[in-house]
Amino acid sequence: MMNCENITRLISESQDRTLSLTEKINLKMHVVMCAGCKNFSLQVPFLSQAMKAYAKGYDEVQDDEVKK
Repeated sequence: MMNCENITRLISESQDRTLSLTEKINLKMHVVMCAGCKNFSLQVPFLSQAMKAYAKGYDEVQDDEVKK
């Protein structure tokens, strides 16, 4: 059984690459039993999307709209 440190690493890596079948199984089994890792797995896609939007400058558009 993988520990939380290994699982959070897999969750992060899953944003950039396709996990192997073994990695997916280990991840799913752990997340079912661990509330902390489950919460992390739900937050990572949002954070990834937010960082990509920030990198593209979408925050500047929102800041300009607020200043009007």
